[in-house]
Amino acid sequence: MGGFPPGWGEWNDKFRDTVRDFWKGESSASALTPRLCASGDVFNHQGRRPWACVNFITAHDGFTLNDLVTYNDKHNEANAEDNKDGNSNNRSWNCGVEGPTGDPAINELRERQMRNFLATLLLSQGTPMLLAGDEFARTQGGNNNAYCQDTEISWLNWNIEEKGQSLTRFVQKLTRLRHKYPILRRNLFLTGQYNAQLEVKDVTWINANGAEMEESHWNDANMRCLGMLMDGRAQTTGIRQRGKNATMLLVINGHHELVEFTLPECPGGRQWSLLIDTNIPGDTEQASFETGQKYAVTARSVLLFALQSETAE
Repeated sequence: MGGFPPGWGEWNDKFRDTVRDFWKGESSASALTPRLCASGDVFNHQGRRPWACVNFITAHDGFTLNDLVTYNDKHNEANAEDNKDGNSNNRSWNCGVEGPTGDPAINELRERQMRNFLATLLLSQGTPMLLAGDEFARTQGGNNNAYCQDTEISWLNWNIEEKGQSLTRFVQKLTRLRHKYPILRRNLFLTGQYNAQLEVKDVTWINANGAEMEESHWNDANMRCLGMLMDGRAQTTGIRQRGKNATMLLVINGHHELVEFTLPECPGGRQWSLLIDTNIPGDTEQASFETGQKYAVTARSVLLFALQSETAE
């Protein structure tokens, strides 16, 4: 795949594959963490910046986002190649039924999964790439190789129904947050290393008990819920001085069950403001929670909190 000047950026296939596997339930949270940090294991060398990592879930070939949560198998019969064309390994999950369904529970899960994918993409470090139409749940009817189609299969239908309009509003909210909070698009890679001079870690990984992750947690292949605490005091440029960004907490639960997550204590504030909960489709009034308080994190969901500064007016 191309489209970027040499040395500017590279498509991050590892992001796509790991994120798809995680939300399908086939990858642990520990495998996901490097991808949330602009894949420093791949890109953090030769003076590159996090934006050199181009993250994506879907692209011009393969399933659309809607189809990624609707089909287990490709359905390319309209391509007249006996369904032999296209990639058969899509890392997709239909949430229990192949294709469209009237089951409200499955449709609710599919819509939450789409929000999970979008939140993971737009709240991760690096440069996000969004496939046109994914913001309103465009479908190709399970066709993952529609290059030969000049039909409704490949067209974008701008008569967007409420499901698509709701998803568009969610994407707009994510992009506003990414613009508002520079810590979500840092100029330096997150490393998790302790800076003794500044007495801060740029990122700390939090277990559901509200404490920092221990080695036993990382070695647990079934661990699928964790928090990513991004400290706004961390260094933001080559100058060794404290930053003044907001401190944020990203909570990701890939479990099929609800998890009681203890909101961690953090220097600079005693309350967390909830900005995103992918279990809540529409906008809700901003709620605040004390540090140490437990939040019921819905199965398969993403949350974003901002620390309320004690010095804020």
